[in-house]
Amino acid sequence: MTDALPEGFVTAQLGAGYEPGAVAQQTVAVPIHQSSAYQFHSLRQARERFALREKGFIYSRNSHPTQAVLEQRVAALEDGVAAAATGSGQAATAVATLALAGHGGHIVAASQLYGGTVDLFHDTLADFGIDVTFVDQDDLNAWHDAVRPQTRAFFAESVANPVAQVLDMAAVAEIAHAAGVPLVIDNTVATPALLRPKRFGADIVVHSATKFLGGHGTSLAGVVVDLGTFDFGAQPERWPALTEPHWRFGGVPLWEAFGREGAFTTLVKSKYIADLGPALSPFNAFQIIEGIETLNLRVDRHAASGLAVARFLSRHPAVAAVHHPGLDSSPWHPLADRYLPRGVPSVFAFELESMGDDEADYARAEAVIDALRVIRLVANIGDARSLACHPATMTHNHLTRDQLSAAGISYATVRLSVGLEDPSELIADLAQALDRL
Repeated sequence: MTDALPEGFVTAQLGAGYEPGAVAQQTVAVPIHQSSAYQFHSLRQARERFALREKGFIYSRNSHPTQAVLEQRVAALEDGVAAAATGSGQAATAVATLALAGHGGHIVAASQLYGGTVDLFHDTLADFGIDVTFVDQDDLNAWHDAVRPQTRAFFAESVANPVAQVLDMAAVAEIAHAAGVPLVIDNTVATPALLRPKRFGADIVVHSATKFLGGHGTSLAGVVVDLGTFDFGAQPERWPALTEPHWRFGGVPLWEAFGREGAFTTLVKSKYIADLGPALSPFNAFQIIEGIETLNLRVDRHAASGLAVARFLSRHPAVAAVHHPGLDSSPWHPLADRYLPRGVPSVFAFELESMGDDEADYARAEAVIDALRVIRLVANIGDARSLACHPATMTHNHLTRDQLSAAGISYATVRLSVGLEDPSELIADLAQALDRL
């Protein structure tokens, strides 16, 4: 008897039963390729992949097979040409903006944005030498007047979080294109199941796939989609990262090597995701893919239930206003008819009767939210479960009083993300909570 392991044991424990690159299982579900790196057939193949002259996987910080499926799927849903997945929606917004603006660039953005995006644009991007001008998204003249020679993109949400303002996307796209810059749309709330921004002039889409694409509140992920509509070669001096030779890309301009089909997402992946590291894990990519498989079914239910809840709230005496563009009373109802004919997203806000004082309004919101039993207090949206949030002290708590006002938020504002429960149960829950006032 010997303590030595059998010959070949360690080699077997590292590789028996699996050959890299061989797909023999024929699984109908997308596999989770849980690997940090990938084996090359030869040094020549490795050299060609690192030089971006051959497609293929190198290291999972850049991409992996499960992620590639997710990217192709979301690109297809948005009618785009290519996509780049990230570890979160915030990362998707960040890398897309960095790739467009470069150092010293300027972004024109809607004031009606998710609080984390405002933090990124107002604070962190300044550290990168990028300036952002915020405008009322409904004021088309403000978009036009904010343009500078350094402007490199317009940014807005298709349906804003939390007050559900609907962007007049076609009009804003026209102004962006007249200024020679792309329109970037955060389509997280609407999803491509309800609105495809490419139809209305958008050029790049970002998603927090954590939300409705995943749909179950389990995994962080983000996606940047290039819709293939913007010609970065028309004014090459404005986009040197894409149109000028660069040492890290073998001295060949990305626009020349990949064109509309992949130059922008190659820049996002090969520079910003690779260097900054906001990679998407294989398991999270797998979970988002699974969520997408039921996207249209879930979104239809979300939209129908959200409208039912909004109609109830609009009739309750404790509610001063309901910000749901599916209601005839909403100033964004005509835009919803145009841009959202399949239904309005289930993320919206309502206003309690204000006492004219922030602390008093907060106390009333606290009383209502803490009384909810079916609807949960969670800083997320797009979950299968219904969620409530107090934006002024949670998701938008870093905003100044003026920024809150510009976004349409007060201390009397309560955000809802209506889930998949029976709407009658949600209405009963809100009724018992509001009746306490």
